[in-house]
Amino acid sequence: MTSSHKQDVGKHGFEASDLPPFEDGALDVLKYFGFIDISLPLEIEIGSGKGTFLIQQAPQAPEINYLGIEYAKAYWRHAADRMRRHNLPNVRMLHAEAGFFLRNYVADDSVQQFHIYFPDPWPKARHNKRRLVQEGFLREVWSKLKVGGQISLATDHLDYFAWMEEHAAKVTDLFERHEFVSPESAGEGELVGTNFERKYREEGREFNGMILKRIG
Repeated sequence: MTSSHKQDVGKHGFEASDLPPFEDGALDVLKYFGFIDISLPLEIEIGSGKGTFLIQQAPQAPEINYLGIEYAKAYWRHAADRMRRHNLPNVRMLHAEAGFFLRNYVADDSVQQFHIYFPDPWPKARHNKRRLVQEGFLREVWSKLKVGGQISLATDHLDYFAWMEEHAAKVTDLFERHEFVSPESAGEGELVGTNFERKYREEGREFNGMILKRIG
């Protein structure tokens, strides 16, 4: 008998292939993903990896519903299985491309906060255009946020952080920039407390973050 177990996403994991045709418009996200209390506000994490932030944060904030989106199927399955085993009622995982899901399924003025922690920096100059955080994306996300909602951003990549600052400066008509505030679940001395952060903090990497708060 092996100590490993067969991963089971249970009621916590969802595939983009199972979503209704996007021509039908926005979903009632909280109902579709089977959240127990649909009166609670929704927060979305883009790029959840193995789900460490959500696993730590969801029990700390039972008054929030969390949806994690992860494009890498192995990570999505691992994260959803962890959520099932922890029996977390207020968190779900979706295997999908985040931009596609946001544009086609998430209603305007419906999300309280987006969490984007340590996104792929695409460090080669010719690949910078693939970076998630840029002006066009921020303008799309603005429409999905409730008034007063926010985007929490963190990265270990100095060039990407400078890029984030540059693109945040292009959307000052939509957002106010604030200093990063660590979530309740972060450990002492941690910015967020993801697996990625803990791994690279030992190498002495510098971590930076910001919050963009919706105005208007």
